Amino acid sequence: MTQKSFQQYSNNYDIRTLILKSKAIALKPTPTSRPPQAGGAKPLPIGRFGRRKLSDDIENHRINNQINNLTEVRLVGESIEPGVYPIAKALAMARELEVDLVEIAPAAIPPVCRLVDYGKFLYEQKKRQKEMKSKASKVVVKEIRFGPQTDDHDFNFKLKHAQKFLEEGSKVKAYVFFRGRSIVYKEQGEILLLKFANELENYGKVESLPQLEGKKMLIMIGPKKKS
Repeated sequence: MTQKSFQQYSNNYDIRTLILKSKAIALKPTPTSRPPQAGGAKPLPIGRFGRRKLSDDIENHRINNQINNLTEVRLVGESIEPGVYPIAKALAMARELEVDLVEIAPAAIPPVCRLVDYGKFLYEQKKRQKEMKSKASKVVVKEIRFGPQTDDHDFNFKLKHAQKFLEEGSKVKAYVFFRGRSIVYKEQGEILLLKFANELENYGKVESLPQLEGKKMLIMIGPKKKS
């Protein structure tokens, strides 16, 4: 980038304006974990074979005598006629079939319960979660490198690549590499990256503002969520 081009960047993209705009579109801080509820940890449910150890990533359901405070429940499960039953009848059916009465939709009216072996139920839940995690898309990060004196043609060429990457759902890590004494142009590199982020505001959002790491000044841009 020539001194004339740098002057044009400075005039068209005031650095303070770009920094403020980038901060406005930067990600919000990750929320902290939810504070523990009053009354201590929720006790483990008691099944037909005593207490069961639950995996931390499996929802804790009420089962059997833990739900006998209800008047009636909507019952689902194998080898039964689905419908609304008094809680006493539902518990009696669970004992007769030698399975557990598991509350699966407490917010429904009446609450929905399933007749199933609780150990099998937890296994199916955990298996389903593993399948969902395996199907989750992995984050791909594409790198784009600039020099502190990148000209307009090269800038626009790499800008089109970044737009394509973001549209595909990838993150873009753009950086300016300072070779030798070119580190004296670090302000020029910051303006370049801020301009780059500004041009991509319709495709992505800034996740981290330009920061100098050794001989590189980096900025991270993530894709916008599709509506």
